[in-house]
Amino acid sequence: MANVTDLQTKYSKLAQEYSKLRAQNQVLKKAVVDEQANSTSLKEQLKQRDQSLRKQEQEMDSLSFRNQQLAKRVELLQEELVASEAKGKKGKHGLQTQNVFDEDLQKKIEENERLHIQFYEADEQHRRQEAELRARLKELEKDSEQHQAVVDGLTTKYMETIERLQGDKARLEVKAQTLERESKECRLRTEECQQQLRRCQAELNRQVKQSSSVIQEKVPFNDTGEYLAMSHLDKEDLKARDVAGQALSFIQDLVAALLNFHSYTEQRVHIYPLDSSIESISPLNQKFSQYLHENAAYVRPLEDSLLQLHQSITEDTVTTLETVIKLKSFADNFSSYTHFLQKILPYQLKSLEEECEAPLCTAALTAKNHELQSDMKRLTSVFEKVQNYINLLALPSRLTSNLLSSTSAVFTQLAACLLSLHDAIKEMSKHYNQKASLEQELPTVTQKLCTTTECLLGSLGSLTSSTGKIATFFSNNLDFFTSSGYSPRGSTLTLNPLQAENMLANKKKAVAYIQAIKKPRPQSVPYKEALSNRRVLTSSTESREGLTQQVQQSQEKIARLEQEKEHWLLEAQLGKVRLEKENQRIADLEAQLEAALGGSLSSQAATANIPAQSYEEAETEQKAAGKETTLCTSLVEITVTTQSVGDEESREQLIKTHYMSRVGELTTQLQISDSKAVHFHSECRALAKRLTIAEKSRETLSDELKVANQNITRLQDELTTTKRSYEDQLSMMSDHLCSMNETLSKQREEIDTLKLGSKGNAKKNKGR
Repeated sequence: MANVTDLQTKYSKLAQEYSKLRAQNQVLKKAVVDEQANSTSLKEQLKQRDQSLRKQEQEMDSLSFRNQQLAKRVELLQEELVASEAKGKKGKHGLQTQNVFDEDLQKKIEENERLHIQFYEADEQHRRQEAELRARLKELEKDSEQHQAVVDGLTTKYMETIERLQGDKARLEVKAQTLERESKECRLRTEECQQQLRRCQAELNRQVKQSSSVIQEKVPFNDTGEYLAMSHLDKEDLKARDVAGQALSFIQDLVAALLNFHSYTEQRVHIYPLDSSIESISPLNQKFSQYLHENAAYVRPLEDSLLQLHQSITEDTVTTLETVIKLKSFADNFSSYTHFLQKILPYQLKSLEEECEAPLCTAALTAKNHELQSDMKRLTSVFEKVQNYINLLALPSRLTSNLLSSTSAVFTQLAACLLSLHDAIKEMSKHYNQKASLEQELPTVTQKLCTTTECLLGSLGSLTSSTGKIATFFSNNLDFFTSSGYSPRGSTLTLNPLQAENMLANKKKAVAYIQAIKKPRPQSVPYKEALSNRRVLTSSTESREGLTQQVQQSQEKIARLEQEKEHWLLEAQLGKVRLEKENQRIADLEAQLEAALGGSLSSQAATANIPAQSYEEAETEQKAAGKETTLCTSLVEITVTTQSVGDEESREQLIKTHYMSRVGELTTQLQISDSKAVHFHSECRALAKRLTIAEKSRETLSDELKVANQNITRLQDELTTTKRSYEDQLSMMSDHLCSMNETLSKQREEIDTLKLGSKGNAKKNKGR
């Protein structure tokens, strides 16, 4: 549940941020478009100014060229003047031409000065305009860069939110797939369980028929006195539990409809006749909204108390009005909800009066409001009647004595009240539909009000259907409610809680006695044997790791000792061979000495040198033989060394020792395999014990999984309802934001047009 609430809060926060960013994005897009249009217009103005500058530069070039021509002409004229003055005055015609040249020169000089002044002024004005335009262009580029940075940041933020939402969507899809797989597995299990149930029912029916035939033939039983019929009691218990389960489902639908009705009524109070987002609502509606916001504290306990009542009806209880203690809590919760309706009734009436006092409220709408006022009064009075009858039914569970003389009359009146409750809600729903159709014709109605009204009408429809189901259910089961139920046959008295407890105790004793007769007791294990088995099991499981370590260490030690044994056997064999060779050489030397006693000194020296050399050769041969024998371990190499020695007995002894060593190795391997087999046998026993424990834990976990699947389905239903309400609210908020953005953009356009108009008028006034 915590994960679902976290997802709901995250989803609401993301939706709010998305709506805010969506509104900001539209505003920024509008600003970026405006700035781009301004930058394009300024670029066009800059191009026009550049063109005019080029034209003025061309004119300046032409004027400078003309000025140069005039300067050259002036120089020529001055030269001619000097030449004419040198030649002297040549008459009247020369003076006239000189005067004409002087005048022409003076005019050209004045025109040149004037053109220089105009060119300087134009150049200064062009430079000033160019500097202004460049500064403005830099500012606009800076603004466009800032807007672009903001747009890039928003796009990255949008992409992050989209990726995060896609990840959440993927996780939810994976979770949905896993839930679907689990649901499929649960369906398969339910089908298997249903098949087993059918087989069990067939077997039980067969046994019931057999036992009933035996009872009818062999066992006479008279049930006309003050005895209690157990089969009748079982049927009554099952019927009572079934009826309580149906009532619980209907009450859950009623609670959901009431919660939606009060919540949407609260939203409507904040929207109509005054919108709380634009202006403050009246203090009376504020108090009414505060009370409506507390509706869950009065509506939810109805479902919880009836759930406790349903859970209290089990196979080990007797269900009567006197023994059902949980009915008192349901009656108290229903009374508190009725008091809540009485508390909000004046505020409902005043709220409808405020709607009638609205300036655009028509006469037909006023009439519908008055009809709704009467419907609400009728609904509250019907709830009060239902509360009174439920309190009367809860009286026997609080007192040991029977205060109700006739409960059938109370049940009959309660059924009539439930039918009138359904009629009142149906009438109110019809009037609300008519009122909604009239409100849609008003010019000031908003989309938010239409959406809230549709949700309110939907909640009224579900409320009508749930009350109709409850009234039909109560009318259909009225015979069961008004029947004698658990009273003894031939008696008009009802059971009190003490009698019910004694009856259940006797029933349990009878069932235990019958089971003890039918089923012989299994042979129990003696306590000492069980204790020893437990000790063996715990010791074997606890010391398994220690034993494995000891076995490994002993195996390594045995292998090392076998290697040392083989090494020392080879050393002993080599020692024997060396000893035989030395004995033979000593015998040869003694024979040579005896033969050489009569020889010369040189021959003695030679014979003395010969044994020394032979001794050195023998040592070298012994070292080589030692190296060879240490390297040789196989039978073939041993036979080669025995052939080099040349002694048949030593060869047989070596072969015998080799086979003995192999036999010893095989015996050690056999012992190791035996120890491993014993170890594996004990481990298998421990694993069998663990398997039985795991089977038991699997059964418990399967039960918990069923409960968890039920909780998951319930939470999914709640999640879908909350998600649907959040989506409706988000769509309403997004539409409202879009309309507000459109109005803001229109107002900004109007302000810009007015500013442009005022600037144009100011320029015209200055020009005048």
